[in-house]
Amino acid sequence: MKRILITNDDGFDSVGLQALKEALSPLGQITIVAPATEKSACGHGMTLTKPLRFIKIDDDFYKLDDGGPTDCIYLALHALYDENYKPDLIVSGINLGSNMGEDVSYSGTASGAMEGVLHDIPSIAISQVLQNENIFDFDFTLAKETITSLAKKILHQGFPLQTREFLNVNIPPIPKELCKGIKITELGIRMYGNDAHLHRNPRGEEYYWLGLHPLSWRERESKNSDFSAIKEGFVSITPITLDFTARNRLESLQNWIQQ
Repeated sequence: MKRILITNDDGFDSVGLQALKEALSPLGQITIVAPATEKSACGHGMTLTKPLRFIKIDDDFYKLDDGGPTDCIYLALHALYDENYKPDLIVSGINLGSNMGEDVSYSGTASGAMEGVLHDIPSIAISQVLQNENIFDFDFTLAKETITSLAKKILHQGFPLQTREFLNVNIPPIPKELCKGIKITELGIRMYGNDAHLHRNPRGEEYYWLGLHPLSWRERESKNSDFSAIKEGFVSITPITLDFTARNRLESLQNWIQQ
């Protein structure tokens, strides 16, 4: 039986995590390790300054008190599996909200997949784009069918990427019947503002609360970004590599140093 490890940065009780479990359960043995609380935008951080504890929710279902998605995958692989019994696939999601463009660098969802491929396990991050970032009541049908199809192909045909690369999947906020198909995309250029709100607590002390940035973006020359695919009604699948080296700048940087 195939083994699938799943996590979600929205927390162990996320409706997206439940939808992911429902989609993948027919394909193999599912193990869930997810944060005890929401860890959105936590990035690829690992908890080093405090202890972490597995809390069993159900058979093969644990929440990690109080780690993020990276901790969940890292500890699951070391505590719940051994070298001869690794999962065949890791899936992080279904995230409530998009993970496109440079948002991938902030994303706890993407970080769960990043940790998976660091351990040479095929990994996918999947996110459901929302029409309204504050409304989570919607149908996961398209997301579930997409991840089921991708997981089947990987489990039976192999992973299409090389080591330390993962698939970043974004689902458009439309009914399944309106989806135009799948596009293989590159990361678009995310445009950021400043949505930090200043408040005072009852004692008069100042604090800031970070809000949600509008989903603004700028197209690349290729006109093939994840943002444009979602806008046009396609599922976006972007291959992501963990190699951050700007290879086309190596020679020019060497020349600059020598000047």
